Amino acid sequence: MSERVGIYPGTFDPITLGHADIIRRGAKLVDRLIIGVTTNPSKNPMFSTEERLAMVEREVANLKLDNVEVIGFNALLVKFAEKTGANVIVRGLRAVADFEYEYQMAGMNQQLDDDVETVFLMADVSLQPIASKLVKEIALFGGDIAPFVSDAVREDVTARVEKIGRLGDY
Repeated sequence: MSERVGIYPGTFDPITLGHADIIRRGAKLVDRLIIGVTTNPSKNPMFSTEERLAMVEREVANLKLDNVEVIGFNALLVKFAEKTGANVIVRGLRAVADFEYEYQMAGMNQQLDDDVETVFLMADVSLQPIASKLVKEIALFGGDIAPFVSDAVREDVTARVEKIGRLGDY
């Protein structure tokens, strides 16, 4: 029987407690889980690819999972899967809106390579509202992001907001 290799792709800008939950749970489903840190042309990242890679590597190390590695990529997901020998794509779902987008992406990926299966994991109920985009927005307007990210990520985001400047005038 061949090794089951999964990819959990994302921009992770920043990595949240929701991401960590999917990583922890996804690692149980495969022999090896690759966290694929990528860029998304439609998103405006707060952190560079190198910074996000370092952030995700640190957070994954804290999870103490032997079968997880972090790799950066800038290619079609199915091409990345082929290059890494992955046969499973792990995706997290928070709400119906996520499902509609992810369903479309899974269908397109299947058209490109039907040897790669997509597995959806529902976010833990307590983590469902968390989205990196909202974490950044809350931080930029001076809100507390502690309930949504690890302490180390909170420090990273806070330092970045101090550098680029807060928004809003209360």
